[in-house]
Amino acid sequence: MKNSLIALSTLLMLGGTASAQKVAFEEYDLDNGMHVILHNDNSAPVVITSVMYHVGAKDENPTRTGFAHFFEHLLFEGTQNIKRGEWFKIVTSNGGTNNANTTEDRTYYYEVFPSNNLELGLWMESERLLHPVINQIGVDTQNEVVKEEKRLRYDNSPYGQLIPEVKKNMFKNHPYRWTTIGSMDHLDAATLEEFQAFNKKFYVPNNAVLVVAGDISNVTQTKEWIQKYFGSIPKGAAVTRQTFVEEPITQTIKARYEDSNIQKEMVVAAYRTPSMKTRDARVLDMISSILSDGKSSRLYKKIVDDKKMALQIGAFSYNQEDYGTYILYGLPQGEFTSENILAEVDAEIVNLQTNLISENELQKLKNKYDNTFVDSNSSVEGIADNLATYYMLYKDVNLINTEVEMYRSITREEIRDIAKKYLNPNQRLILDYVPAKDKADTK
Repeated sequence: MKNSLIALSTLLMLGGTASAQKVAFEEYDLDNGMHVILHNDNSAPVVITSVMYHVGAKDENPTRTGFAHFFEHLLFEGTQNIKRGEWFKIVTSNGGTNNANTTEDRTYYYEVFPSNNLELGLWMESERLLHPVINQIGVDTQNEVVKEEKRLRYDNSPYGQLIPEVKKNMFKNHPYRWTTIGSMDHLDAATLEEFQAFNKKFYVPNNAVLVVAGDISNVTQTKEWIQKYFGSIPKGAAVTRQTFVEEPITQTIKARYEDSNIQKEMVVAAYRTPSMKTRDARVLDMISSILSDGKSSRLYKKIVDDKKMALQIGAFSYNQEDYGTYILYGLPQGEFTSENILAEVDAEIVNLQTNLISENELQKLKNKYDNTFVDSNSSVEGIADNLATYYMLYKDVNLINTEVEMYRSITREEIRDIAKKYLNPNQRLILDYVPAKDKADTK
């Protein structure tokens, strides 16, 4: 089995490379509202069946956080026709792999099989949607799994509370203020009926997109199977969502967190940014690359290499459907302080706000995003994920082919102006992330 999985992985890497520059697809709706996207690529005999549901942490009750992520686990427990504990056995015994993941905005499940098992993949995903078994034994089992995941990823991990603390301080009204892992107290307090109601509300065909990508040369047969397994699933009630608006940040937010898992302090500067669907968000992606992408970036060269002020410096965009967050962080070393590092970071941001980057630097950025575009569509797994995401969260599937043009069209003036618009001291959170007193470095 190990050798067969390795072989399958190799095929996945090969699959799709020939069409990475242009992804052909077909899309249509079933009568029950489920959206279907097909991508045919015969370069390798593998196929992925995936379903993305428009439900994430932001759709949860504030007193019952963690439900969406909990369902990522719970819906592998079994169905009326797949016995408890048999899901993964069925997949691996048929030469496949599977997984799922959850964000604040959506939940995504998929199986990858040799292409002769396409029908099996479709049946399994239809079973997850139509016949899930949500009972107390499954809830209790996955509750312990999620608790262990939280301990590993957050509670006992150095700097594991960075994202939770940033989110808590950056958002006051929007559900982005909590993490996908949620609260264990909330999960403990939830009743079986609450889990069943959550499933009934969000895991319905009209809140989902089905993607079939890979070796599906017999498209007619594939459509017949899709109709057979998904077409008869009843349409659910329309999902209504509340709109949450955050007031602009006009004064620096200051916060502090003590982490018993660390010995070195970290300084964090976080800025609220617009929806990932906007052009501004793409420009901010480029700004992040200029400042902190790799050892040749401005902040790394200046603060780590040249001035030896920090052990590490970095930044990343936490892009989401409604709002994003741009997070800068640094670990001071020697006699240097968090204030010293922040001053250097601010100087580089002011430089971007004042001076245009060079034409060579802009071209280097565009080349980077060209490469990212090719890489993201170089496997059937990547293509399926992108197709689902662009439909579900961006409402434009063809962005899988055209988004790169948006990055290519960004100008030096836009980079300067967007830095001015979003990256000012009065628009951010400053989080002092420090060791707990009994763990502080006394050197």
